[in-house]
Amino acid sequence: MVESTGGEAGEGGAAEVLDRPLPEGVRRRVVQIASDGFGGLTVGELPSQLRQYARFTPTRRMKFAGNAMAAALESDPLFRQRIGERLRDAQSELAAALEAGSPPPAADPLDVAAAAYVLRPVGWVKLVAAAGEDAERADAERADDETRAELERLRAELAEARAHTRTETERLRAESDAAKREVAAVERKLRAALSDVKRGEAAVRKARAETDAVRAEGQAQVSAAESETRRLKSRLGEAESALESSRRAAREGRSIEDMRVRLLLDTVLDAAQGLRRELALPPVSTRPADSVDAVEPGRMTPKDIAARALHEHDPAILDQLLALPQAHLVVDGYNVTKTGYPTMPLEKQRLRLLGSLSQLAAQTGAEVTCVFDGAELAAPVLLAPPRGVRVLFSKPGVTADELIRQLVRAEPSGRPVIVVSTDREVADGIAKAGARPVASVVLLKRLSHG
Repeated sequence: MVESTGGEAGEGGAAEVLDRPLPEGVRRRVVQIASDGFGGLTVGELPSQLRQYARFTPTRRMKFAGNAMAAALESDPLFRQRIGERLRDAQSELAAALEAGSPPPAADPLDVAAAAYVLRPVGWVKLVAAAGEDAERADAERADDETRAELERLRAELAEARAHTRTETERLRAESDAAKREVAAVERKLRAALSDVKRGEAAVRKARAETDAVRAEGQAQVSAAESETRRLKSRLGEAESALESSRRAAREGRSIEDMRVRLLLDTVLDAAQGLRRELALPPVSTRPADSVDAVEPGRMTPKDIAARALHEHDPAILDQLLALPQAHLVVDGYNVTKTGYPTMPLEKQRLRLLGSLSQLAAQTGAEVTCVFDGAELAAPVLLAPPRGVRVLFSKPGVTADELIRQLVRAEPSGRPVIVVSTDREVADGIAKAGARPVASVVLLKRLSHG
């Protein structure tokens, strides 16, 4: 066992004890040795404080259990002895050399010190202290090399900074000289500009003098023109007096002609009255006022039809409206087709509705206009309107409802206009304009009856 072969006692039986903490490099190698031997121990062989790390990987064990393993190696001789046995198995030559008191000269001092700390051969404290001194010396040498390298780098940077400063100073001096030259050029231009301003001021004074001369000449011409105007006004007055005299003479001469024309007119009137008596013409029974289209008392009007006791969806209402003189039927096409046969394609909807409207126009003699919304079209429609039906599509940006309102506003006040649409906004709008709204279902019922 480790305790018996190497022992922790030196000469005279006194225990060897470190008088300072383990150097950091030695400590890391000691923890590495403990971690490597950790995996070869059972849970029962581990100290109680290390059993929670039994299933850790070596990397995690080094990271999370390093301090605990170092403390166990220091305080638990039995755990240190078991780790030492694993170390003997793994590095038998190094262990044998340490126990013989002659560590290998070529071995890493840190490895030698760490193995000595675990195995505790005679003189292990000296080995650990020597390794610590070597490590400190190596660190000092490394720090010295780093300091020397840093000093060299700083010297290079200083030389570079000085060279940059010289270059920048020369550049600034060149820029300053260029700026001075530019300022001198600007001053020359400024002096030239001031000279130009003085010449311009002189030219302005000269122009003002010329303007004053022209103004004086103009005033003289205006005075002469005013004198000529007064002379012309005097001549105009004389001409007006002469014209009035000639008009008076003309009126006196025309009075004779007027008397002759009046005598001739009386003769023609007497002859016409005699001719009327000879022909025995009957009195005139009509007057121009009879030619004006209006609703006479007793004739049916849209208000009279609305007052009848027919249901608002009775197709007879539509027949009575179309029987009015010069009735114009305006149909919201898609509103009717999507109410009556919405599942059909749009093209077949249009053809079916227009065919039925053509028959209705032939039966009633009313003017029929069918309006479709142009926004529903994927492409221009090639359609031959049926006889008696006017077909209109709204323009881009204009709805069919707006086109219907335009048609209603285009009609003269008093003409019967019937608009077929279920749209409440359309119905209210055209009713205010004097047209008669009719629901789409009424037209569909009328068309279904033939």
